[in-house]
Amino acid sequence: MSFRYHPPFLVQKLFGNFIWKTSNNKILLTFDDGPTEAATFKILTILKTNNIKSVFFCIGSNIKQHPELTRKILEDGHIISNHTMNHKLLTKMNREEAIEELKSFNDLMLEKFNYQVKYFRPPHGRFNLKTNNILNELNLKCIMWSLLSYDFKNRIEKVKYAIDNFLKANSVIVFHDNAKSNEIIEEALDYTIINAVKKGYPFGEPEDCLK
Repeated sequence: MSFRYHPPFLVQKLFGNFIWKTSNNKILLTFDDGPTEAATFKILTILKTNNIKSVFFCIGSNIKQHPELTRKILEDGHIISNHTMNHKLLTKMNREEAIEELKSFNDLMLEKFNYQVKYFRPPHGRFNLKTNNILNELNLKCIMWSLLSYDFKNRIEKVKYAIDNFLKANSVIVFHDNAKSNEIIEEALDYTIINAVKKGYPFGEPEDCLK
């Protein structure tokens, strides 16, 4: 399953153990696909300037390639979560392959950074009942979203449309830490933060938002 700007209510109901929005009426920023030389440092700089903590749904192969950026994410007080080892669709794998794709990521974070991974987001937002069963087995909590920013289209107009029309007090927003969003990610984040402040929507601490 995958969605446009926000997920249908019936899907949220069917997968009620997934987290679709925050639990405290605050906004949570999340970033998929990093860490990358193209965008990670830009994102971290804006988050630090605005005193915002976030969740980075990283790819294991990128962590291997950029351990220094991974450490920087952690040092800045953000959460790193599982976005699979190789950004492959779990829905296209058998059970054993899917487990390995997730477990190898968790093992990498524990071995290299002494970090226990708690959260997961499926690549491209695609999942099924099998995914749910595997996550329960591995004790991973699936974090989806309530607002897709469309920053990966590399058009700031699309991001502004998403924020203008769908930003709410309990939004979990998806941005991307990759080359696709690199050119607009700073403007996209600034626009989101400014509009959230104007509307009186505070940004929350990730662990508080995900309770």
